[in-house]
Amino acid sequence: MWPSFISFRWLDLVDVLLVSILLFQIYKLVKGTVAISIFTGMLIIYILWLLVKALQMQLLGAILGQFIGLGVIALIIVFQQELRKFLLLVGTKGFFPRVLSSEGLFKLSGVGKQSDLDINALIRSCRSMSLNNTGAIIVLTRENDLGFYHNTGDKINATVSQRLIESIFYKNSPLHDGAIIIENNEIVAARCVLPISESNNFPANLGMRHRAALGITENTDAIAIVVSEQTGEIAIAWENNLQLHLTHETLHQKLKEILKSS
Repeated sequence: MWPSFISFRWLDLVDVLLVSILLFQIYKLVKGTVAISIFTGMLIIYILWLLVKALQMQLLGAILGQFIGLGVIALIIVFQQELRKFLLLVGTKGFFPRVLSSEGLFKLSGVGKQSDLDINALIRSCRSMSLNNTGAIIVLTRENDLGFYHNTGDKINATVSQRLIESIFYKNSPLHDGAIIIENNEIVAARCVLPISESNNFPANLGMRHRAALGITENTDAIAIVVSEQTGEIAIAWENNLQLHLTHETLHQKLKEILKSS
């Protein structure tokens, strides 16, 4: 039996579970980034403020109190990128049930339906570029709108084909430097600029193409495929994950798995 002064309802258990999920998702977002160090520093300052208040140190307490008072604004400024990722996570899948997320609601109303991607043409082009050590980065749109990134490049609006992808990334092509973005089996734009991953755990031997591939998956739900110009190796990034050393067969299998889970 609970003591008479303790009241515990099943809603309290739900409350604890929801807070635990929230904290776990926030930890996943900041793990391996500089944000975790900043958060730790702010937590130390807060604990120091509580200690100073308990010891009634008026001057230092007033200074730290002003800092704590502006804590919400400071959090928004310092963790702007992490907050954006968190809101993106809430708005898509992986946090709330799919039907309650923005993508679920849109799909119920018939919006956001994607046409089938020509995976075979994509895989053949990656295999050919891998054999020739042709550097490439290919972004596949899922639910999130990548219009901002479209606008950083040159509009293409052409159906996906092996010949077109290889011609874009040919080393003497004026469009080869940057990413292509594919949506609804159409190459929407080429020479696009992508955000760079700031993860502290990023492998030091990888270059900017891989950083950009991981960066776009940290900021959106897109999939990014990379062909290394130095080694010809193929890699794929999705949902803040980066898998290296793929053959064209394993790339085909992995891509089908990711798209099937969408």
